[in-house]
Amino acid sequence: MTTTLPLVVLLLMLLIGTPIAVALAGAGMLGIYLVTGDFSKLLGILSLVPFSTVADYALTTIPMFILMAYFSASSGLARDLYNAAAAWLSHVKGGLAIATVFACGIFGAMSGASTAAASVMSKIAMPEMRRHGYSEELGAGAIGVGATLDILIPPSIAMVIYGIATQTSIGKLLIAGIVPGIIVGFFLCVMIYGWVVISPRHAPATFRTPRAERWASLGRVWPSLLLIVLVLIMLYSGVATPTEVGALGALLAAMIGAAFGRLTVAGAIDALKSTIRTSAMIFLILIGATVFGYYMTLSRIPQEVVTLVTAMELNRWVVIIGIVVVYFVISMFMDEIPLLLLTLQLTFPLITSLGFDPIWFGVLSMLMVAMGLVFPPVGLLAFIVSATAGVDLMKVYKGTSILMLSIVATTVLVMIFPQIALWLPATMR
Repeated sequence: MTTTLPLVVLLLMLLIGTPIAVALAGAGMLGIYLVTGDFSKLLGILSLVPFSTVADYALTTIPMFILMAYFSASSGLARDLYNAAAAWLSHVKGGLAIATVFACGIFGAMSGASTAAASVMSKIAMPEMRRHGYSEELGAGAIGVGATLDILIPPSIAMVIYGIATQTSIGKLLIAGIVPGIIVGFFLCVMIYGWVVISPRHAPATFRTPRAERWASLGRVWPSLLLIVLVLIMLYSGVATPTEVGALGALLAAMIGAAFGRLTVAGAIDALKSTIRTSAMIFLILIGATVFGYYMTLSRIPQEVVTLVTAMELNRWVVIIGIVVVYFVISMFMDEIPLLLLTLQLTFPLITSLGFDPIWFGVLSMLMVAMGLVFPPVGLLAFIVSATAGVDLMKVYKGTSILMLSIVATTVLVMIFPQIALWLPATMR
């Protein structure tokens, strides 16, 4: 009763729409009291958790990456990226949808926030695709699934959360997502091209942009590409910590926007406000998850799960497939950050006890989260694309469900060939 009641309360609170931070903290407080029977011990934990949770230097990485994302969005860098990609790919079948994938991937290398990418690209890419006769299913699918690249390609806020929660190297986690992210993007482009070849009505129009305009478009994006290269080099070489990389990236994004006359004082203030709001939300969820983590530790649920699975003598790949399925199902109803903080307390001890690499599992977790963000019945990114682009939600689901196969294919490859995720981190200093 003491172990199951808090879990039931947590589920009920989430179902009735209680904020995730409050649900985690409330269920955790109930669990701590039931397990210890000591109200003073509960108060002692609550007096320490808020400060001890957020007073961690590694957590400064999160607001820096978020600020980098909002400065990039406010500076119009995403529009420049899309226009450049569209100029070079407009003569290819489905070229504007493929350009959206490229823009999402490169924007992801400057932001790390999939929700920001989905919102920004819905405003930029969808009107252009509509104007050239692209179906809403294809356009919305390309935006939704393309935005998931931001979870894998560094800087990734979800990877930072995973690293902090599991005490895994954040730098290596961020680098580990590069190759899988590129593979997802490649499969996505191939699927878009195959879709429009099989069913041309989804992308009837192609056009060739004048050569002068194509080259001019590159002139507007080279600072963004330089920023990405600098961020990746600093992360890979280890000359700067992820926090320092985020801070420098945010500064450079602001400087690029200001230099091109895109980032106004009002835009910069809005970016700062948005960063504060988003960071505060994440930190509150972290505090709630920590309280819930105390309950999990005191109740010994993770240890009991590990003991149970070990006693069943299951093949470790059967266990990992089960975890993958559970992640996929839960991610359909929950955003990536609370999902990771809630599930890792159970899954991480289990996968490490089975001998799986924590960095590999981090990449696998991101792929599972990416699938859930675009798949019915919820799919957070699907809702964002639907609301921002004005596309019927069922059409968004149709597009994302088809193109999501690119993430499925990459997941299978990463499970069969773990070195896809582990090769780059292994070469780091």
